[in-house]
Amino acid sequence: MTVHLNKKLVDEILKSPQAPVVLQEVQLALDEEKQRRETFYNDISEQEKVEFINGEVIIHSPVANRHGKAVRNLSSLIHNYVAIKKLGYTGIEKILIRLTRNDYEPDICFFKLEKSREFKEDQCLFPTPDFIVEVLSKGTEKRDRGIKFKDYEAHGVKEYWMINAEKQTVEQCILENNIYRSAIKTNLDTISSIALLGFEIPVKAIFDDIVNVETLMKLLAKR
Repeated sequence: MTVHLNKKLVDEILKSPQAPVVLQEVQLALDEEKQRRETFYNDISEQEKVEFINGEVIIHSPVANRHGKAVRNLSSLIHNYVAIKKLGYTGIEKILIRLTRNDYEPDICFFKLEKSREFKEDQCLFPTPDFIVEVLSKGTEKRDRGIKFKDYEAHGVKEYWMINAEKQTVEQCILENNIYRSAIKTNLDTISSIALLGFEIPVKAIFDDIVNVETLMKLLAKR
């Protein structure tokens, strides 16, 4: 795994005569954070949706109905398509992915076959996915568009969808030259994944149960 460093940030630190002191303090803080992270791993349970972000344990509140519906509808389409095509592994909500510093539980994530064939039945921590979906809410949107966006980009997640269930839109972010290129898709559009080859659905299938079932039948027929 390659994390793309922010060269500008590194250069700014190195310009300072206090760079050695700053780096020493940063390392001490990271060592303390590492201990908190180990405690986090020991304390988490299957009942809670929790994440570890920049040293802080984030416990998620219950989601709105439209949020759950969007996750359910899209995960059904992705899971069945991946299973039929034998493309890899689909994780839904309670899959904890471990990045360099932070641990996240995306709403939906996908791992290609070459990565997922190494997974064990009792595995609890997972590597960087190839594709991630987050459904935005008032409590999570800042993180989904901020630290998660930057972290997913830095760790080479090839595709990232941010779904607005209220507006019924999808912001599709595709990694190009280590930077996300974004495009907004409305419920009048069709969206095609680059990480899931051949996966093309109407955006409306994420929000409308009838269109979702119709789309699922079409995907199943592609066998």
